[in-house]
Amino acid sequence: MPRNMAPATISSPQDLVEYHVSDASAVDTSAPAGYIERYIHSEMYKKYSTVNSVIHSHASDVVPYSISAVPMKPCLHMAGFLGTSTPVYDIAKHYQPDDIRDLLIRNAPLGESLASCFCDSQRTSPAEQNEPAHSVVLMRGHGYTVVASSIEQCVFRAIYTKENAIIQTASLGLRAAYQGNGDTAPAIQYLQDDETAGALAMTQSAWGRAWGLWVREVEVATLYVRDG
Repeated sequence: MPRNMAPATISSPQDLVEYHVSDASAVDTSAPAGYIERYIHSEMYKKYSTVNSVIHSHASDVVPYSISAVPMKPCLHMAGFLGTSTPVYDIAKHYQPDDIRDLLIRNAPLGESLASCFCDSQRTSPAEQNEPAHSVVLMRGHGYTVVASSIEQCVFRAIYTKENAIIQTASLGLRAAYQGNGDTAPAIQYLQDDETAGALAMTQSAWGRAWGLWVREVEVATLYVRDG
């Protein structure tokens, strides 16, 4: 993971810190300070062997769905990975008496409670429990966390979670304006369950073209510097 710096300013291997999955401690005890919320990542890898990439985001377009009781639903074919429901993790239910109550995942128990939010209580077999039932979990007043089997797929899901939130918010606002004009608007047509499953299968490999574009954008953007 990056040392304690803005991710976009990483420029060399020296900006990265390697951690043990078991307890999120640095492999190199002399490594520079890292992110306090690395427990989000370590506990996810510890719980699910099929997860190879974890992204945590504070995207402001998504945060309203973590505090408003309006459920996030898949609105477009590229967001089928959201499934039929997107859980909201409320850290207030998991604080211990000595925890700092700043909504950050500061320790392993809080990380484990977040990782458990990706589970489905109806999945009981060891094989089912070894794989997350959800790809995305919203975090109340904080942001969201995304998991996937690869870095490319995880980036795809993180970006399209935000895009889905933008589309859903616009749709809700448009429908409210239409009704406020005295007309009766039909319900918003989110993806149906079978469409969600089909879209999920499609996006398992559909990230390739988008990934190529995103890589190129990083290569040409002056913000990103590569040393060595």
